[in-house]
Amino acid sequence: MYPGAHAKETPDKPAVIMAGSGATVTYAELDERSIRLARVWREAGLRRGDHVALLADNEPRYFEVYWAAIRSGLYLTAVNRYLSADEAAYIVEDCGARSLVVSNAVAGLAEELVPLLHDRCAIRLAFNGTPKGYESYEDALASTTAEPLGDQPVGATMLYSSGTTGRPKGIKRPLPDRQIDEADPAARAAGSAFGTNADTIYLSPAPLYHAAPLAFTAGVHVAGGTVVVMEKFDPVECLAAIERYKVTSAQFVPTMFVRMLKLDPAERARHDLSSLKMAIHAAAPCPVEVKRQMIEWWGPILMEYYAGTEGNGSTIITSEQWLAHPGSVGKSAIATVHICDEEGKELPTGEAGTVYFELPRMPFEYHGDPDKTRKAQHPEHPNWSTLGDVGYLDEEGYLYLTDRKAFMIISGGVNIYPQEIEDALVLHPSVGDVAVFGIPDDDMGEAVQAVVEPAPGVEPSPELARELIAYLRERIAHYKVPRALDFIDEMPRLPTGKLYKRVLRDEYVARSGR
Repeated sequence: MYPGAHAKETPDKPAVIMAGSGATVTYAELDERSIRLARVWREAGLRRGDHVALLADNEPRYFEVYWAAIRSGLYLTAVNRYLSADEAAYIVEDCGARSLVVSNAVAGLAEELVPLLHDRCAIRLAFNGTPKGYESYEDALASTTAEPLGDQPVGATMLYSSGTTGRPKGIKRPLPDRQIDEADPAARAAGSAFGTNADTIYLSPAPLYHAAPLAFTAGVHVAGGTVVVMEKFDPVECLAAIERYKVTSAQFVPTMFVRMLKLDPAERARHDLSSLKMAIHAAAPCPVEVKRQMIEWWGPILMEYYAGTEGNGSTIITSEQWLAHPGSVGKSAIATVHICDEEGKELPTGEAGTVYFELPRMPFEYHGDPDKTRKAQHPEHPNWSTLGDVGYLDEEGYLYLTDRKAFMIISGGVNIYPQEIEDALVLHPSVGDVAVFGIPDDDMGEAVQAVVEPAPGVEPSPELARELIAYLRERIAHYKVPRALDFIDEMPRLPTGKLYKRVLRDEYVARSGR
């Protein structure tokens, strides 16, 4: 199923509702507008396998552009709206976009991009206004018909890594070999796993340029449900939206859980959340105590998965399974999990190493970077691939993640995983956010450094730093306790919840002169 099928059966049903404004797009409107944009591209000469890019805030037309690409056999690259002009231009150029669609909400950035783009990206459209260098999206759609293309091959997304360890790379998967109205067994299986159907009212609180929000909202459209999109995440507004729209499922990142848990108890209790049947979370491992408190608050409706944009494998775990295996991200849903050492040798149960997923074939490549693609593969088994995470399996096959391999600290020859320290510190009432990383140290090789964003209303002080260090000493091994703890006004965290830890670490490395 796709929006066209639901447009015939339930044309007036809301496909998209904006949580703040209440602006609504029906399935009939979504279908017609995506057809018109697909025609604009086809008449301009774009064909299966070509690339288009989208740079916009969270707003309804995001889905028109998405479905226009998917029903045209095109690759769609959604660009992070918070990037600089140089960073955004790099992605638009690197993906080879022949068309760029922007929203007027990012007009300043959109105009800065124009002189940085080559002539190849000649079809530049803007909706809700027309920045310099762009043509009207609305006029372009009005210039063609709403008759579906005779040939509608299925397209795909080619999204970019966050670039926390350098220039981001496009994650490219082969285009499906089918037409848009042909059944998709993978989409059906994913929908079944998360209980998605025509009655689903799904809340998406994160930026749509991120892989999970875009994929899950599209999955709800495949099933014929309704997507409620928050313009921007706010913990109080999130709870209010669940109540107002009678949301049945939603997806979060652990940072969002932390912010909701730190609300005043009266505020938390004020909202009716009884419609919520499933709270999905992913993107980063959730601290055990945070998840335990969320289950106590919302009930055993949390469903966690571990996966990446690469689509090379995944695990899944229910609340009941997690309570029996706290800290786990579940068992493999697709692909076989292997834990290997630096040489690629498989490690025994309970021992931490690089997490690999085994599929019959390598399911992705990093666009234009065969070396990076090869580094993601096992040295001896090219159909095993890794996202760069470190973890271990228990005797029942449940996977536990310890941290990203790139963030592991080696101090005095001992491996220290920052995630464990961050998880222990984040629930302290004076802590709003925290990052832990290694910095050069002459004696130990690396020393553990913590940076804390104080909770609202909390003033940083040497006394607070000592209190937090003492708090950690009561909860983790002393050799893991940060040697230094500094404060920051605001953590460099993306709206997706992802922390730009590299930015912080680079500052400290620069200060050290190493």
